[in-house]
Amino acid sequence: MINGIRLKVCGLTSLVDAGLANGIGADYLGFIFYPKSPRYVTVEQYGAMSPRLPARGKIAVCVEPEKKELNELAGLDFDFIQIHFPAATPLERIVAWSQTTGAERLWLAPKLPPERDVEAAWLPLAGAFLLDAFHPDKFGGTGQTGDWVKFRRHLEAHPQKQWILSGGLGPVNIGPALAETGARMVDVNSGVERSPGVKDPVKLRALVEGLRRTRARL
Repeated sequence: MINGIRLKVCGLTSLVDAGLANGIGADYLGFIFYPKSPRYVTVEQYGAMSPRLPARGKIAVCVEPEKKELNELAGLDFDFIQIHFPAATPLERIVAWSQTTGAERLWLAPKLPPERDVEAAWLPLAGAFLLDAFHPDKFGGTGQTGDWVKFRRHLEAHPQKQWILSGGLGPVNIGPALAETGARMVDVNSGVERSPGVKDPVKLRALVEGLRRTRARL
């Protein structure tokens, strides 16, 4: 935790980048198991890295997982499972994900069009909700800025839940993002990279300095 803000560095693809995230004090390390992502890692690649990863929280990130995939990820050493899914996903499928992982271990990341909010029926099914920038054809990692007004509205309406701010966050906008949303946990990915899947140590350090300066002002 950096000045009261929890930090997740997502899209890690190597031990080098996991070490960089650890070095700046990240609370969570995120690994993406989605073949269409440029930051995709396989279960085998993660298994080879796992014994040498820093002692930080580990997050498996997936998209609309089938039962077999989710069971496999849930059986590994991940602290939490983060699932991205379209807002139109049937409730019974989300319930099944929650039953497989356990609600407290599940982070839901719905792809919400501008006019949609998190459904009330989803709230008891997960311990945390990640709100990312909306893109009609992609699930995160776009570098686009999220809807900060929507995020604050959810945070204030349901303060008992953990809300994770994502979407285009980096050293330049982390201060305004925290000030406008009230977020206490952030997820960074493309905003701290030199290329997709390769983190930039300079941007990571600058992000942390931005977190420290922002909290000092608030």
